[in-house]
Amino acid sequence: MGKLVIISAPSGAGKTTIVHRLLKDFQELSFSISAASRDARGEEEHGKDYYFLGVEGFKEAISKDEFLEWEEVYPNQFYGTLKSEVDRIWNEGNTVIFDIDVIGGLNLKKQFGDKALSMFIQPPAIADLEIRLRGRQTESDEKIAMRLAKAKQELSKAEEFDVVVVNDVLEEAVARAKQLIQDFLNS
Repeated sequence: MGKLVIISAPSGAGKTTIVHRLLKDFQELSFSISAASRDARGEEEHGKDYYFLGVEGFKEAISKDEFLEWEEVYPNQFYGTLKSEVDRIWNEGNTVIFDIDVIGGLNLKKQFGDKALSMFIQPPAIADLEIRLRGRQTESDEKIAMRLAKAKQELSKAEEFDVVVVNDVLEEAVARAKQLIQDFLNS
């Protein structure tokens, strides 16, 4: 079994931006593509950003025990990690890196223990999340309100992760994450 790096955060905290930067700097990291029941947004592509399964396809994969973890994040909005995705990356000799919600990240850490480094990306303040989410211009006010309510719950879970990285200044957050991962990979 290989190693895993779990990056979790509330929506809008910058985890995806940080993960993309880490992937450029670490050749041994391979991105775990999550499965989702939702449709693609904007420029997202199936098999690159997510495996877009649809609600019925996702429920079928659950029934076949194809997930390491999955969650119904919002009603009929499922996200999860396919076992086959982690196996694919380990078979290539790489370390898996996840860009995953907080509950999914904690579930993976429980399963993999010391084989996983779990990192919580924390925004400097909840107000910053709202500014970032509105700046995306991809979601309605109702969806943003749902994400902010969920973020408040997720922030209470930060201390359950191995490390917390505050994303106040992006370059500093990326540098901290890089050092933590380097130490983990060398251990």
